[in-house]
Amino acid sequence: MSLHTKTIEELHELLVNKELTVVELVEATFDYMETVEQAVGAFISIDKENALAAAKLVDERGVDPENVLDGIPVAVKDNIVTMDQKTTAASKMLEDFVSVYDATVVEKLKEAGMIIVGKANLDEFAMGGTTETSKLQTTKNPWDTSRVPGGSSGGSAAAVAAGMVPASLGTDTGGSIRQPAAYTNLVGLKPTYGTVSRYGAIAFASSLDQVGPLTRTVKDNAILLNTLSGKDLKDDTSAGLEIDFTGAIGEDIAGLKVGMPKEFFDEEVVDEDVLTVVKEAVKQLEALEAEIVEVSLPHLKYGVPAYYAIASAEASSNLQRFDGVRYGYSHQEANTLEELYVKSRSEGFGPEVKRRIVLGGIALGIDHYDELYGQATKVRTIIRNEFEKALEEVDVLVGPSTTSIAPEMGQKDADDPVDAYRGDILTVPVNLAGIPSLSIPAGFSEGLPVGMQLIGNYFEEATLYKVGHAYEQATDHHKQYPTLEGGANE
Repeated sequence: MSLHTKTIEELHELLVNKELTVVELVEATFDYMETVEQAVGAFISIDKENALAAAKLVDERGVDPENVLDGIPVAVKDNIVTMDQKTTAASKMLEDFVSVYDATVVEKLKEAGMIIVGKANLDEFAMGGTTETSKLQTTKNPWDTSRVPGGSSGGSAAAVAAGMVPASLGTDTGGSIRQPAAYTNLVGLKPTYGTVSRYGAIAFASSLDQVGPLTRTVKDNAILLNTLSGKDLKDDTSAGLEIDFTGAIGEDIAGLKVGMPKEFFDEEVVDEDVLTVVKEAVKQLEALEAEIVEVSLPHLKYGVPAYYAIASAEASSNLQRFDGVRYGYSHQEANTLEELYVKSRSEGFGPEVKRRIVLGGIALGIDHYDELYGQATKVRTIIRNEFEKALEEVDVLVGPSTTSIAPEMGQKDADDPVDAYRGDILTVPVNLAGIPSLSIPAGFSEGLPVGMQLIGNYFEEATLYKVGHAYEQATDHHKQYPTLEGGANE
């Protein structure tokens, strides 16, 4: 039985009907990983022993017919702490770190009966958009292994796209779920800030970070969000939600207003082939009788510099805890405390992390605070207000998830980081505003996936799922799979 293209719902049906045991499913997962993981490199570590033990426990008590996630394999991004496995953040700084507790989202996965099979690769400390800044693994795009899978959640996306697991967790600070979802033909959600607890997710930029799911279908994504969301007393920024995010799935979208921000369709910003695919996708929404309305977000172009000032400032502050004293990499031949700090951090962090720490230090410095960090927070407020105004006029906003298809590995030159940062123009404004955004498969260009993002009002993920599911049912893009040697192609 071929399992690598099954959705969560399909696997649940097989388990409930006893056509498959959880142990058999998990064994098949690891067997398949052996055939494709070497080509893809999605995982920093796998945990076969604990996964099979957990699977056996589920079989012994019986799969819960009412719990769609019970016994389903899942991957977790390696900046989300787990007691059973190392949490490295893809950095030399944490290459041997084992947490003494589980992140709240990990606890919730385990409570739901999901089987964590491994920790997925990422850009070091989630800083990057290609997963090439990882110090521990090289992850390739399953659709074309000469190309990047996106980032920073590139390992999480590649694991699902390659068919190794039906779902994974990523984190999104400036597009790190949506961009790799777009590059690998997946559904990826950046929830409203506060929807999901951040407790146990290694902080990059605390006011921007959110944990979210990557899946093959919209409904699978919503099912997973139902489990992940909710108030956490260990995270004061988490919201007390009682929302069924699957509740509107299957409803008609006739009459629903879809806004097209003209800045998202700027030919000087977005590649022509991507625009062509997304415009066709918008026509499909129109064919489903949604009302298409043009709107404007005039300050969108200032989102990238504002984002990098704020994110780097928060990263500079958050990463001060990695000092070589309490945990993480520690230089062994330092003669003074200051030398220990300097050598541990110099050797433990990679170039991109150092770059952002320095940029953050400058932004927070007394000489530049007002002109950099202060101005950035003002721009953030303006962008948030513009989104709020636009979403008073329409139900959702729509646009490309990325400015291009997945680039070739090494194409984003580390010597010109500013050029790489510009590629985030379509995703970072959503994080600045704190609103939700869902990337869904929209079609293909040059045989590579193109994603379309749906943006909604605060805690309106159910509306995004409603629109995304309606589009998904009218197309078959999400049913296309990459061809890998020994792997998925049907």
